[in-house]
Amino acid sequence: MTEQNSTPNDAKPADTAAAPTNATTAPTTLPQNAELTANQLGEYSALFNADRANIVAATAATSSGVLKAATDYRGLRALPREFSIELKQGSITSQRHSGRCWMFASLNVLRQDVMRRWNLDDFEFSETYLFFYDKLEKSNHYLEKVLETLDEPTDSRLFQAINDYPADDGGWWAMFAALAAKYGLVPKSAYPENANSRDSDALTQYLNAKLREFALELRSAHARGEGADELRGRKSAMMNVVYRIVAVALGEPPRSFDWVVRGKDDDDADTKTGDATAEGKSADAGATAGGKDSGGNSADAKKSDAKKPDDGFVKGKVIAEYGITPMAFYAKYVKQDLDRYVGLVNAPMKRTPFGRLYRLAHDGNVVGGQPIEFANVPLDVFKKAIIDQLRGGRPVWFACDCDQFALRGEGVFDRATVRVEDLFGIEYTMGKGDRLEYGVSPSNHAMTLIGVNLDADGKPNRWKIENSWGKDAGRDGYFTATDAWFDDYVNEVAIHDDVLDDATKAIFGTKPVMVQPWEPISRATRCM
Repeated sequence: MTEQNSTPNDAKPADTAAAPTNATTAPTTLPQNAELTANQLGEYSALFNADRANIVAATAATSSGVLKAATDYRGLRALPREFSIELKQGSITSQRHSGRCWMFASLNVLRQDVMRRWNLDDFEFSETYLFFYDKLEKSNHYLEKVLETLDEPTDSRLFQAINDYPADDGGWWAMFAALAAKYGLVPKSAYPENANSRDSDALTQYLNAKLREFALELRSAHARGEGADELRGRKSAMMNVVYRIVAVALGEPPRSFDWVVRGKDDDDADTKTGDATAEGKSADAGATAGGKDSGGNSADAKKSDAKKPDDGFVKGKVIAEYGITPMAFYAKYVKQDLDRYVGLVNAPMKRTPFGRLYRLAHDGNVVGGQPIEFANVPLDVFKKAIIDQLRGGRPVWFACDCDQFALRGEGVFDRATVRVEDLFGIEYTMGKGDRLEYGVSPSNHAMTLIGVNLDADGKPNRWKIENSWGKDAGRDGYFTATDAWFDDYVNEVAIHDDVLDDATKAIFGTKPVMVQPWEPISRATRCM
């Protein structure tokens, strides 16, 4: 962005050089030129070895690694794993070795409502189904951007940004919403994981290589004087090749499928799940169409006879769909309007004043899909919307920098527990705005918030996170973040507009500021 406005009210001033917390005496030999000299290295080594703490730290770090050596057991003990607001979820999902975190997090937001509405013990959407179409749509989006920039030099900033990640795995909530609106959704049983969805590196590598060849072909044809119709003909043939690559790697997705699922054994299932009996094709197991069970008793009599011996049937409502399409499944079983989810960002930079709407100028997947937009809001507005959505029983999609002060094995995001500053004898002094500006903390992972703990004053002090790294990461797949960590490293969320205050809602009716691909808060979430 080119605008330069006053610093937002919660942004920290530009950082100045600060002395480290455990600073040592500066070397006496001052450098006379840019070269790093042997005398300097000798002085650095002497200072290092003069401090016993450095030797202890080096012994621990080289033996156990930086993170384990920096882990403070007192921080782990002091971080409770209970939450005053906590939502139920299904089994922990795993994106395996792929960059689909944004897709997993998005589908995890929706599945909670499906499980509750239809009284299911567990449920998971097929992430591979959307992954197939995301690869196609990103390829098409990339080739369209190539056609838009045919006269750009290959070393221009714009073309290099467009050419950087043609069909990589990362994305935003809005990209998920665009895919679901166009292609619908399917349960995981209808299109399960395969070798290339679990490990997408090879597919992405060779698809990107071919897309860049196509870019060269289109630009060369344009240079030879081919017109728009001829170039579009070439592009259509190219997309046929893309389809072949993706279909070979992932298998073609279903156009229709059967789905049979059993709900929980609950006499009040109909009222608790939004009348599943009426909306789905459900029936009591062990009951005939005439309302008689296998012993000839009426279903009502059976229901009221609590002491009757088990008749041997698995209990619970059965929902059965035969030959249903992905769009019909989405319309019938997902009762959320994705158009009502909007993006909020907390980016306290001078270049991005609060109260403005920002739109990513060239990012996206579905050509013609909803734009990727964020309203930049202060931290208190940001967090209130999240808490209100959790209070309403809905998880929250969010993107963050998951690398900072994080323990994957223990499931902890906490600066007071991961004490790398003490280990190195330094202090990190940048504020959140400067970290975004200098690329220290870009969004590299998306997850789902499913809980928060509020203290006696109603203020959050820790957050429960559902991750997509499998149940062996964190505590059975769940992570806990302190509120201080949340403030520093959570950057974007997808929020239902019914929890927004009027002032924030009004931002989405304003003209967006266009954000170029090389500017902060611009790149699609590059998942871990």
